[in-house]
Amino acid sequence: MRIGIDDTDSPAGMCTTYLGAVLARRLIRDHMRVREARLVRLNPNVTWKTRGNAAVALDVEGDPDRAFALACAAVEEMADFSCEKTNPGVVVTEDPLDVAFYEKAVKDFCEIDEAVSVLDAAGARYRGWKNRRGLIGATAAVASYFPDRTSEILVYRKPERFGTPRRVDRTSLFAAEEATFPHTWDTVDRVNDVVVCVPHTPDPVLFGIRGESPSWVMLARSMIESEDPGIEQIWVTNQGTDAHLVAGKIGSLREGLSYFVRGTVAGRPSTGTGGHVSIGIEDGGEPVRCMAYEPTKNFRRTVRSLVPGDEVVAVGSYKKGSINLEKLRVVSLSKAAAVRPPVCQDCRKRMTSDGRGKGYKCKKCGARAAGPDVSEVPRTLSPAWYEVPPTARRHLAKPLCRGEPGT
Repeated sequence: MRIGIDDTDSPAGMCTTYLGAVLARRLIRDHMRVREARLVRLNPNVTWKTRGNAAVALDVEGDPDRAFALACAAVEEMADFSCEKTNPGVVVTEDPLDVAFYEKAVKDFCEIDEAVSVLDAAGARYRGWKNRRGLIGATAAVASYFPDRTSEILVYRKPERFGTPRRVDRTSLFAAEEATFPHTWDTVDRVNDVVVCVPHTPDPVLFGIRGESPSWVMLARSMIESEDPGIEQIWVTNQGTDAHLVAGKIGSLREGLSYFVRGTVAGRPSTGTGGHVSIGIEDGGEPVRCMAYEPTKNFRRTVRSLVPGDEVVAVGSYKKGSINLEKLRVVSLSKAAAVRPPVCQDCRKRMTSDGRGKGYKCKKCGARAAGPDVSEVPRTLSPAWYEVPPTARRHLAKPLCRGEPGT
């Protein structure tokens, strides 16, 4: 059977993965076998998410009625019901659910009634609290199928330390990244000298290490020095897989979905208030704005280096008329030119414009020229994939150290 749980956390505390890890141990103590613990990230653009829009699923051998009772009791005990956005859901199913529901939940939007219909059709046990929205994530979690998968080991704090400052040795985090990259990633951001894997919210997580397999994340975890942890759990995940992306075409993009979009740069990039960089691309006469926000740091240099005529693939979420960039592929580069007034052949001074459509004139000797000097400017970019730094990477976004998108 599979047990799915979602929407038990809040910005003020708790974490659905922690509840799942505690439940796994209670099931084992009740003489059940937990074969797999799965962390399932869903559409990152849903507006009602509490934090990272993650649900969990446990693959278990045992009595379904007893498992359902234990899962519901854990939610009653640990979920943060005081938060308006916290609306838990628990699902237990003995039969596989339609993977199409998971696919829609990770790429699009689902309604509570859709989840209930799937659960009723499968004869599943389920319970929702408050508005029952957690049934969507819980159903998607038990229906999930991972053609590409990664691992994460989440190290949790002792309950008496919840909400207090975390103690994790910074030097050991950088050493672990150095020793295990590219088989683990996003432990730290070496370019920007920032720790990534230690949260700043008052939830139970001490730190988390993401990587290709349980063995790699365990190796990195063994190198990290910290306060004494409580429990630890290795999760099978869809993180770092680009599972949220769909192919899109400019002019037919839908709000809240995440896309691969091909286009041609249509204008010069501009930097706005706060350091946010925008650039327009178009395809078949249809335009769209792409945004590289300040938290993407050095990635903005790539966007600023684009010129009209460059062919690109923009990757990111479409929100409020813009593609918020997660990655960018430069397919081909156009020629960049520098245009300056011509040099007077007699005086060796640069001429000045003599007015619109009148060419150029030397102020000293009166010599004229019809057009400017045009010279090709070397490009600093090469055709390749470029990505935001670890500090700005979404949970589902596939880092380039795992290979190019689509591979």
